[in-house]
Amino acid sequence: MDRDVVGTADLGRLRVEVGHHGRSAVFAPTGELDHHTADLLSEPLDAALDAGTSRLVIDCAGLEFCDSTGLNVLLSARLRADAAGGAVHLAAMQPTVARVFEITGADTVFTVHATLDQALQE
Repeated sequence: MDRDVVGTADLGRLRVEVGHHGRSAVFAPTGELDHHTADLLSEPLDAALDAGTSRLVIDCAGLEFCDSTGLNVLLSARLRADAAGGAVHLAAMQPTVARVFEITGADTVFTVHATLDQALQE
């Protein structure tokens, strides 16, 4: 998979790698997704959607924290992808991040996969 690094913010609290696998755009955020770092993920998600890619895979294996702002970034991308006939797939969520999705009910509106490989096979 080809990958580029989008950037970091706030002393490296979030790093996002962006790549492609087949018809999917793959995003791998590492660190903390919150109010201060959300643009580092929202901008490449929007760019992919603007370019016509509607199948987005978020590799959450390195995501250590996600607050309501981060959740809203993902929900916004899901709405845009859905409107374009696609979807946002979440893969390999850490327990603390998965708990945020469970508490808010957001886990019911995303396709969630145990591993990145599973997310890429569909």
